[in-house]
Amino acid sequence: MSKPNILILMVDQLNGTLFPDGPADWLHAPNLKALAARSTRFANSYTASPLCAPGRASFMSGQLPSRTGVYDNAAEFASSIPTYAHHLRRAGYYTALSGKMHFVGPDQLHGFEQRLTTDIYPADFGWTPDYRKPGERIDWWYHNMGSVTGAGVAEITNQMEYDDAVAFEAEQKLYDLSRGHDDRPWCLTVSFTHPHDPYVARKRFWDLYADCEHLMPEVGALPYDDQDPHSQRILDANDRENFEISDEDIRRSRRAYFANISYLDEKIGGVLDVLERTRQEAIVIFVSDHGDMLGERGLWFKMTFFEGSARVPLMISAPGMEAGLVEAPVSTIDLCPTLCDLAGVSMADVMPWTDGESLVPLGQGVNRVNPVAMEYAAEASYSPLIALREGRWKYTNCAIDPEQLFDMQADPPELKNLAEDPAHAATLEQFRVLAAARWDLEAFDADVRESQARRWVIYESLRNGAYYPWDFQPLRDASNRYMRNHMDLNVVEENQRFPRGE
Repeated sequence: MSKPNILILMVDQLNGTLFPDGPADWLHAPNLKALAARSTRFANSYTASPLCAPGRASFMSGQLPSRTGVYDNAAEFASSIPTYAHHLRRAGYYTALSGKMHFVGPDQLHGFEQRLTTDIYPADFGWTPDYRKPGERIDWWYHNMGSVTGAGVAEITNQMEYDDAVAFEAEQKLYDLSRGHDDRPWCLTVSFTHPHDPYVARKRFWDLYADCEHLMPEVGALPYDDQDPHSQRILDANDRENFEISDEDIRRSRRAYFANISYLDEKIGGVLDVLERTRQEAIVIFVSDHGDMLGERGLWFKMTFFEGSARVPLMISAPGMEAGLVEAPVSTIDLCPTLCDLAGVSMADVMPWTDGESLVPLGQGVNRVNPVAMEYAAEASYSPLIALREGRWKYTNCAIDPEQLFDMQADPPELKNLAEDPAHAATLEQFRVLAAARWDLEAFDADVRESQARRWVIYESLRNGAYYPWDFQPLRDASNRYMRNHMDLNVVEENQRFPRGE
C-alpha cells in the first residue's frame, strides 16, 4: 500500500481562541475555512511550551522541553533526538522544509532532506536567559511594547519578505514534485512567521477589518498589582512601564494581527491551489507553534499558560479522520505520533520516551483519557512552570509561585483562581498527584540553570575571534537548473512539464 503525501502548514503565534471550530466567522480567511470544512478540528489544542523554539522542538519530536532540553529560544535541539522528519525519512519519505523552525545549534536539518529557505531567527546561543540574574532585561533581543505602539500599515517588512519567500519556494517545490522525478512519498512542511508581531500589515488586508467589532480585548488590562506573579514578570520583561499603551494602539495592533491572518490565508490558499492544480493528493495539517495574548488582561505575545498564549489552532484533513469538531484537550506534541500513524510508520523504537499520543483515534470518535501537559522555562520565568489541562480544568504550578486552578467551562477568561477554594480541594489534590508523578521541579530547575550557564560560556567564547555562524545557508546549483549545454533540450522540456502531452 502506498504511503500518503503530507503537507504541514505551520504559522507562528496564532491565537487558538480565534479558531473555536475553524476560523471565527468574522475572520476573512476563505481558504482556511474551506480547509476546516474537510478537516478534523481540535477546539482545545495546546502548545507544549508557549515560545517559538521550545514549542517547535516539541512539535517535531513529540517530547516536552524537559526531555528535549530546548527550554528557550537559544537552547540547542540535539541531533540525537528523532523528529517526525527522521521517522518519515527512515520509512522512505522525501522530507523538506520551507520556512521557519527556529533550530538552535549546528544541526539545521533535523531529519529534513532539504531546506528551501534560511530561518528568520538566529541559530546561536545569544538569546539565552539567565536564572542567575532575575529581573535582568536583555534589551537587544527581549520583546518590548514597541510592537504595540508601532502597529500599522506597510507594504514590505522583514517578516513579509520572509513569508513571501516561504510561500514561493513551497509552491515551486510542489510544482517540482508533480513532475514525478522522485517516486518517493513526500512530506513538505511550510512554516510561516506571521501573524507574529510586529503588528504590521499590508493595506489591502488591513482594509478588510475597518469595521471589525473585535478590536478591543474582552478582558481589559488588569492593574499590575492584581496580576499573578508570572504575569508581572512578563510585563517587566516586555518593558511595559516604559510604554504608554492607548486604546488606539490596542485597536491598531489587533487590526494588523487579524489582517495578517488574512495575509496568511492568501499564502496558504496559493500553496493549496498548486497542490490541487498539479493533481497531487496529500494529508493536510494546519497548526501554530503557540498563541498571542493580544492585549487580554494587558498581556501581549506569549510566555504564559493563559488561553490566548497556550491554545493553538489545529486542523487535520486526512483519510480515516472524520471532518468535525473534537473538544477534548490535545497537544502539539501529539502531532509527531499522529503523522507516523497516518503514514503507517512505526515509532516503537522510541515510543517509551515520547510524551505525545496519536490523534487519529480522536478523529474516529474515540475519547481521550490522558491530560495535556505544558512546560515553560524561558524569559520572564525565574524557575520552570508546568501546567496540566484535563476535562474542564487547567492546573499550573511553579516552585516560586502560588498554584492556579481554573474551571475552563465556568470561567473561560481564567479570572477566578480556585486553588485556595476549599470546595475544590479534592480537584487540586488530584492535579498535585498527577504533577508530582510527572515532574521533579527541583531537578527541572537545576537542569535549566546548568544549560543556561554552559551556553553563556560557549556563546561568549565563540564571539571572540573568527565567527562561524550556524545559520542555515540555502544553496542553489545553478549549473543544473533550467537549460545548460550538458543537457538535451528536448529531454529538459519534456521532463520539466506537468502535465505532459496535454
